[in-house]
Amino acid sequence: MEEFVASIEDFEAQTKDADRVQRETLEKILEENDETEYLKRFGLNGRRDEETFRKCVPLASHQDFQPYIQRIADGDYSPILAAKPFTTLSWSTGTTGGKPKLVPFNDALSRSFTRQWTTALAYAVREFLVEERMFIRFMYIASRQKAKGGADIGSATSNIFHLMQSQSRIGQESTGNLQSCSPKEVARARDYQQALYCHFLCGLLYFDQVQFLHAYFCHHLVGALRTFESFWEELCANLRQGVLSERVSDPIVRACVSKLIKPSPELADSIYRKCKVLQSKNWSGLIPELWPQAKYVGAILTGSMESYVGKLRHYAGDQLALVSWVYVASEGMIGINARPKSNVETVAYAVGPGNGYFEFIPVKRRVVEGDELQDSRDDELVNVEPEPVRLKEVIVGELYEVVITNFAGLYRYRLGDVVKVSGFYNSTPELQFVRRKGVVLNIRNDKTTESDLQLAMERASKLFLEEEKVDIVDFTSYCDLSTEPGYYVIFWELSDVPSREILQKCCNCLDQSFVDGAYVNSRKNGSIGALELRIVGRGTFTKVFEHYQSLGSTISQFKTPRCITSSNTLVLKILDDNVSARFFSSAYA
Repeated sequence: MEEFVASIEDFEAQTKDADRVQRETLEKILEENDETEYLKRFGLNGRRDEETFRKCVPLASHQDFQPYIQRIADGDYSPILAAKPFTTLSWSTGTTGGKPKLVPFNDALSRSFTRQWTTALAYAVREFLVEERMFIRFMYIASRQKAKGGADIGSATSNIFHLMQSQSRIGQESTGNLQSCSPKEVARARDYQQALYCHFLCGLLYFDQVQFLHAYFCHHLVGALRTFESFWEELCANLRQGVLSERVSDPIVRACVSKLIKPSPELADSIYRKCKVLQSKNWSGLIPELWPQAKYVGAILTGSMESYVGKLRHYAGDQLALVSWVYVASEGMIGINARPKSNVETVAYAVGPGNGYFEFIPVKRRVVEGDELQDSRDDELVNVEPEPVRLKEVIVGELYEVVITNFAGLYRYRLGDVVKVSGFYNSTPELQFVRRKGVVLNIRNDKTTESDLQLAMERASKLFLEEEKVDIVDFTSYCDLSTEPGYYVIFWELSDVPSREILQKCCNCLDQSFVDGAYVNSRKNGSIGALELRIVGRGTFTKVFEHYQSLGSTISQFKTPRCITSSNTLVLKILDDNVSARFFSSAYA
């Protein structure tokens, strides 16, 4: 696979001289865009060096860029953020006021994404000795909307797909001589459930050739495999008869998939027997059993995806590797996993120095209680925020907030991600994702972050739910301030219904797992009320996704919000309308 070899060689060369590549990348971005309205405000006067740029151009958040992006969406084609007009905007996976954020997108950003995806795949192919055969890619390309001014709006992945299609570059992301089991038309199905069904059907047709399974996010894979449990018998019937299910009504998808299948009773019987055994084992080891040649499973497994990793391991079995392949945001590709055999718990991403210009704001540490050293909270940084450091200046073991200047009109843009530098790959830092910046739950002086919430979920799940083979399908949280005192609310959707005794223990465990000093003290003195665990019915979080889909989110971009704000009344109503049981903590009684 010559293209994979070339991708690795290029990445190795860039990371061996990361500082030079960073300076050249910034110079290129400024050379193309220094006459834009945004940059002319800051008096660069044609200078493109790091020192001047960092001195003159301020750090900025999405809120700072939002008025400019809105003008672009409304049809202003003047050089506002970039020299060339934007004809495309992307939905970010983040939200503002419950709605997806818009960020600029262009061909330069598309090339960066596809180049790094290819490189990440190349490292995995090399490490796992992947043969030139087939793979299953759970990919969904949603249709795009039109902004008021005519720009196309879609997810970053759908924008890349449409851009390659318009330039006759479909498939050049690139997968070398590897081939997706599903025709490319499947990814564009109008209904992602139809696409999912066809991905599985095509994957079973080539069961003995599949080398790996890929999805964008871990929850896509877990959700897909959970759905497989409900329609595997129908898939077997399709294979036995050689006729595609009537559930696939999209005419284009139906036509292309129907060409692939023919009556295969032996294959259908074999899969049926395997699935009956898997069903008796709660589907443990599903992937290697059905796709025995698979070398690994790849998806983004870090950050908010960590809560789904346990279930993915259940499906993958002990012998199949899980690979978290990229660190990516809608604003740009950050890095790739150049050590794909590393454990999920320790995975780090080598920053691609040519993907954009990167800076890192130190997140200070302080003593919270006694001698215990903890990360400082974002709004408790000492008086003046530390100055960002350059790529080459980061220190191993320290925490930083990521800042990016990209090829699509965002300059010194604060991503809101907090990362830890775990080491260096050649001369570029390797980053471990720690959490999103900021607090998700706060009633008084308590400050609970997304990673705090994730740890609480893991502790409760490990201690109690595994005893009854019950999984947390999805979860979110909320601060209920409608009464005094206010209190935390956790919403859980479960794969089955455990005993009330177990759920009460889980509720107490959750409450005790929030160890922020202010939270513990407030619980003890009663200024924060008892945590409430609300169990919602199956399919509730699908309804939440459908709500966000109506606002513009797509399956390839969507991540369940880990905290619902009081202003997001529609999502809270969906959750509350589906509550089947409530439990209040007695941990501090």
